[in-house]
Amino acid sequence: MHEDFKDKAEFLVVYIKEAHPEDEWQMSVNEKQGVVFRQPTTMTERREIANLMLDKFDIKIPTVIDKMDNTCEAGYAAWPERYYVVDLEGKIAHKGKPGPGGFRPKAFRRYLTERYAVQ
Repeated sequence: MHEDFKDKAEFLVVYIKEAHPEDEWQMSVNEKQGVVFRQPTTMTERREIANLMLDKFDIKIPTVIDKMDNTCEAGYAAWPERYYVVDLEGKIAHKGKPGPGGFRPKAFRRYLTERYAVQ
């Protein structure tokens, strides 16, 4: 979707705090995927984990990292994950439901296609 719509809408991954760190609340799917980390306590640690995740899941979308006070996560209700469409004027055009269950790729693609008339 990023490749198909990047000229119509901006895509950006904002890496926020760990949703299921091993020192808080762990999920078995994290263990299966090999993505078990402690909750970072410094920006250096958060940056290291973010880079590991980007590499592991081959994420090509531009990525930024939330501050340690989790300003972005709190402001956008982004935990554990959420997607927004920000149009080229910088306005939020669409807000998805909290994930992972709230992320529905087919519905998201349909929305983008209808909104931006791209096939």
